[in-house]
Amino acid sequence: MQYLFQIKALIDALKDWLYLVLITKKLNSFLGILILVVLCVLIGGFVAVLELKGAVFAIAVVFAITSVLFALFNQYTCLYIVLTLGCLVPWLSKIRDMPYGISLDALLMTMSLGILMKQSYKRDLSFLQSPITVPIILWIIYNLIQVLNPSAVSQLAWVYTVRSVAILHLLYFIACYALNSYRRIVSVFKYMLGMAFVAALYGLNQEYIGFSRYEMIWLHSDMERFQLIFQWGRLRIFSFFADPTNYGMYLAYYAIICCILLTGPFKTYQKVLVGFAGACMFLAMGLAGSRTPFVLVPFGLIIYTLLTLNKRVILTMIFTFMLGSVFIFKSTNNAIIFRIQSAFSSTSSDTMEVRLNNQKMIQPFIRAHPFGAGLGSAGQWGARFAPNSILAKFPPDSGYVRIAVELGWLGLILYLYLLFKVVNFSIHCYIRVKHPKVKIIYLCLTVMIFMLFLASYPQEAIIQLPTSLCFYVTLAIIARLKDFEHEAYIEDEKRKLLGNSF
Repeated sequence: MQYLFQIKALIDALKDWLYLVLITKKLNSFLGILILVVLCVLIGGFVAVLELKGAVFAIAVVFAITSVLFALFNQYTCLYIVLTLGCLVPWLSKIRDMPYGISLDALLMTMSLGILMKQSYKRDLSFLQSPITVPIILWIIYNLIQVLNPSAVSQLAWVYTVRSVAILHLLYFIACYALNSYRRIVSVFKYMLGMAFVAALYGLNQEYIGFSRYEMIWLHSDMERFQLIFQWGRLRIFSFFADPTNYGMYLAYYAIICCILLTGPFKTYQKVLVGFAGACMFLAMGLAGSRTPFVLVPFGLIIYTLLTLNKRVILTMIFTFMLGSVFIFKSTNNAIIFRIQSAFSSTSSDTMEVRLNNQKMIQPFIRAHPFGAGLGSAGQWGARFAPNSILAKFPPDSGYVRIAVELGWLGLILYLYLLFKVVNFSIHCYIRVKHPKVKIIYLCLTVMIFMLFLASYPQEAIIQLPTSLCFYVTLAIIARLKDFEHEAYIEDEKRKLLGNSF
């Protein structure tokens, strides 16, 4: 036992020394300089021997080492890396088909390991004191024990699928730990909004300048994919995302957030910037050509109106919906406008009718399997690992239907309970907080959560990158922001003394 204590003391001392050298001193020491010199020599050697491939490999190794160090010792900084990777993974997959998602999983696991290392001596779990935490833990446990499901069509499918359910949920706990101040929460909120703005700009670049060579190769490599994206004589834009529908829904959430922020207590130049970002998002959303986002937008405005119950807002929304009705029924020859109009007309009933028929067909199976057919039993993974099963060719076309099929109606009830607790707690916090900026952030996130829940019915909205990452970070912000409302007041006082803007 004495040896174990000595080993633990050595590990703690080594960890503290590395933290001092690498993080506190920021490599401004003999060891730090030595590390930089060795890295420079290695990079130069790789470039000299392997030319461009060597340079790319060396940069990737340096980025990987840096990310691992941040993941272990600085989860807050690594949170930005994870969010950035969430956007880049679908885009990188178009350039070269590689399992980039594994790097994301590895980062999340390493970040979790870093938190566990700190908790070994801090033993402070106050950051998890939220009504959202317990339902999330229950949901993770339920997905993990699905490996024992006797009705599962394939245990291997569970291995491939559980990472998108259980491992990504770790991001909620990581974000709750890392977002330990008002300033950090606001910074991450701004960063996610900024990512949506960049995604909108890149989508507009695809529309008005053109797709890259890699994107065109990716498009033409699958005829079914090309037919889905090339419609009405034009290519639908998709930015960094895997498809135009996921891209359009992502922009819809943040475009509505921009609209809500315009009503907040911010400077004029800030509102101009947010308004411009929102306009770009709406434009890119229209060019993506998906129907679902244009159903989400009025739904988000309705939720915003119900939450605020402001007379001016109600009158503005009535006027907006009247103009929207005129726009919907006005005839046009423009393909993009016609696509938007079709979301609210009978021309879209054919696809909805197919989905409703599929759901009606699968209902007896769902009723007979309270625990479902196991994770990965439907759709792509079902066709790969159990091609002869009844679900191999069944298209879920809905996040809720997939859960009901794979995890059973008990799993669907548990998931709906989780969503209810999220909405209930978010509305509770929005009503209780008093600081105007904290209040409007809660309003934005509550409306976004409602939109995500609606989008999960016609699409598998939440599990898609980068929406899934933003969703879990959003849950963490909802859980933690209320704890730092007093810091928002302190920030206001500092701003008044220093004359700085938000």
